[in-house]
Amino acid sequence: MSVAVQPSRELLPSVDETIGNQAELLSTHLQSMSEALFAPDTLKVLRRFTSGEAARLIGVSDSTLRKMTLAGEGPQPETTSNGRRLYTLADINEIRKLLSHSPRGREAIDFVPHRRPGEHLQVLAVTNFKGGSGKTTTSAHLAQHLALQGYRVLAIDLDPQASLSALLGVLPEVDVVSNQTLYAAIRYDDNKRPLSDVIRRTYFDGLDLVPGNLELMEFEHTTPKALTTVARTGEMLFFARVAAALDDVADKYDVVVIDCPPQLGFLTLSGLCAATAMIVTVHPQMLDVSSMSQFLLMTRDLLGVVRDAGGELKYDFVRYLLTRFEPQDAPQTKVAALLRNLFDDFVLTNPMVKSAAVSDAGLTKQTLYEIGRENLTRATYDRAMESLNAVNTEIEGLIKKAWGRL
Repeated sequence: MSVAVQPSRELLPSVDETIGNQAELLSTHLQSMSEALFAPDTLKVLRRFTSGEAARLIGVSDSTLRKMTLAGEGPQPETTSNGRRLYTLADINEIRKLLSHSPRGREAIDFVPHRRPGEHLQVLAVTNFKGGSGKTTTSAHLAQHLALQGYRVLAIDLDPQASLSALLGVLPEVDVVSNQTLYAAIRYDDNKRPLSDVIRRTYFDGLDLVPGNLELMEFEHTTPKALTTVARTGEMLFFARVAAALDDVADKYDVVVIDCPPQLGFLTLSGLCAATAMIVTVHPQMLDVSSMSQFLLMTRDLLGVVRDAGGELKYDFVRYLLTRFEPQDAPQTKVAALLRNLFDDFVLTNPMVKSAAVSDAGLTKQTLYEIGRENLTRATYDRAMESLNAVNTEIEGLIKKAWGRL
């Protein structure tokens, strides 16, 4: 009788080699897919907006834009063969500036909603302990919505996985090299740089980005060592470093949107301590809600330690956003009702419904705001856009209220 010979363990690849090989294989494949969609030398360009879309964004009638075009006022739109007028977002913002200086019975701030003296920089941290809650999608769409409304927006990718950067046209593996993430502005050594050095303009006029990549994990590794020497060196404590970095650029922006990592490390705590508001995304299922409960308890304990160490935690608002919500799903509806009963007004009135339109746009690393109605099933697109605008307009309202405008 033959005896099966077991392969020697020494002949088998180690687990780190196996994982490494698979990671390289996946990375190479993803890179090929990305290059097929967007050539390496191709930059993302935001689509142009029809005159009707532009008029809605600015808050005027289509006829007002037509009159301005005929009078030669402001940037001239591109005209298609069938007579449609198309505007870039930069055109729209230029028109906003013109209208803010003309007497039309409305205040300048109705057209150009930039911060006024006495209105503090709004820093919104979008966070959750559990991945897959729609955190990055929420961050990207919120930042783009605010830019479309005329605000000066800075998006910060605090997640080493850098999904937000990819959505906004910056590939972390290709376009971001050493010392070009937020880590450059919060590190503890002599290579520290001003945040303004790593900010990049995006294809969205009025929306800038601090990209992320795996380099951000260095902050998790270097902070424990820094904590042991802080008394001797006088180093700024970790929880104050993101806020201090933002001070360098605060005058250039109205709103900062931070996409936090899906774990409570030093990076997330630093982001939360720099924030003036927090949006917690939650998928309304019991497993996700249970995870969120643990996240909130841990956040309370850790932020309590930070506060005792001298950290300031002054939030204008904290809200829970229901994401990937399916109104026809009875268990989800029950969980949503539970959260509203428990937290009342702390839950945003509008949920972000689950939509194939958002998923389809994400396949090409695009958001719903940039993909255009003509590229998807119109009914599906319209339902998703209605939900998206309702959520982002509600958050925008909270920002305005914090500034005392409402």
